[in-house]
Amino acid sequence: MAENDISVAVNINGIKMKTPIMTASGTFGYGSEYTDFVDLNQLGAIVVKGITNVPWTGNEMPRIAETPQGMLNSIGLQNVGVERFINEKLPYLSSFDVPVIVNVCGKTEEEYVEVVEKLSQAGHIASIELNISCPNLNCGGMSFGVDPNLTYQLVQRVREKTDLPLLVKLSPNVTDVTKIAVAAEDAGADGLSAINTLLGMGIDIKTRKPLIANVVAGLSGPAIKPVALRVVWQVYNTVKIPIIGMGGIMKAEDAIEFFLAGASAVAVGTANFVNPSVSIDIVSGIREYLNQHQIGSLQKLVGSLEVVA
Repeated sequence: MAENDISVAVNINGIKMKTPIMTASGTFGYGSEYTDFVDLNQLGAIVVKGITNVPWTGNEMPRIAETPQGMLNSIGLQNVGVERFINEKLPYLSSFDVPVIVNVCGKTEEEYVEVVEKLSQAGHIASIELNISCPNLNCGGMSFGVDPNLTYQLVQRVREKTDLPLLVKLSPNVTDVTKIAVAAEDAGADGLSAINTLLGMGIDIKTRKPLIANVVAGLSGPAIKPVALRVVWQVYNTVKIPIIGMGGIMKAEDAIEFFLAGASAVAVGTANFVNPSVSIDIVSGIREYLNQHQIGSLQKLVGSLEVVA
């Protein structure tokens, strides 16, 4: 089988991508930061950093720390706000032949709705990804994504305000992630992103101070891949909508594991800081694997994990 005969294109409920590899929100800026290192046109999709209704300055520094097999970050969703994103960042991205997915954040349902309404009218946006790990101020700071009822209410309200494909990014910091996944699906989500970062922390024993000013931070990188795979597999066996797997993907073999577990596409995050062109390299590795195993379409891999009863 010639590699040219192999299909790696995917369609996530209306998000049409040339390859199954997208960038994870928060690791690829607004896309323009990487144009000197990678051809954006070769990516499956660009997921920009989280966008809010007004600019956020983010958390105090230090807010990034390297860990064995990973990275801690507590950036605090620093961003330019939805108005500046539409006017200053989106025009540049729209010049490329690649779907743009906007991660949306907020502290109340009203803030999410405001951002989504503006993005839906902007044009050149392929999809919305809801970050439901944000603290809901109306519920005492509880994250939307830790309670099925809060998840359902938020997704339902947003669903009513946009015709764009709607992805919901799941938090692993819950007891039963499948309940959150079902709530998002029932409320009208078109797909799920799994997973967001795990909560962690680090300590400098010389200064006896936290490595991160905010003390607690999000852990990403290879260390969380086993958790992410478990979540994708559990969710795949619970819902019917597509899943975008993410968490510790550094090479093609990692991505293939996610496909076998049930992901229809994957997002690469922390690896972008090590190798900006990693997404292109992963696609080449996937093609090689499919060719080696005489598999004509990537979609034949999805959910094909063989579990001994």
